[in-house]
Amino acid sequence: MIPQKNQFSKVDEWDEPEEEVIRVYSKDEIVALQQINATKYRALSPWKIILVQVLITAISMLFWSIFGGLVGVSLYTQSAFLGGLISVLPTALFLIRLELAKKSQRLNPGRFLAALVSGEFIKIAVTLMMFLGIAYFIPGVLWVPLLVTYLLALKCVWLAWLWR
Repeated sequence: MIPQKNQFSKVDEWDEPEEEVIRVYSKDEIVALQQINATKYRALSPWKIILVQVLITAISMLFWSIFGGLVGVSLYTQSAFLGGLISVLPTALFLIRLELAKKSQRLNPGRFLAALVSGEFIKIAVTLMMFLGIAYFIPGVLWVPLLVTYLLALKCVWLAWLWR
């Protein structure tokens, strides 16, 4: 309530508010709450997202092959493949890093956060190295199919919200 002229609230603004009581749940209580509404707490495997990235890459390669020659694999298809590879490979390395951290015997929140940050660093570094390597070693690459496929495969993570 905002005090108006010649009116003041009954609560003094300088008083400390009463502390809220926060209940801490045990692991068994959380599991029980999750089992009550199991459909709301379904776990989604990140490996399924990588599988969808591979499928999107294959669909994009098929689409870009329409622009290429009739015989063999065209440069459009190869460029689309490279774009999908730039998205899938670093994501797989990131997930492998997290899986190794989960299996560690001395896992605590700090170590898991360190694994998360180092995994993200690995993902960014590998992505940059792949882009630079393709630009340097494959000079005839077509950048439009590569970048379109890369972005399509990269945005598959957003579809995970629809699968839940």
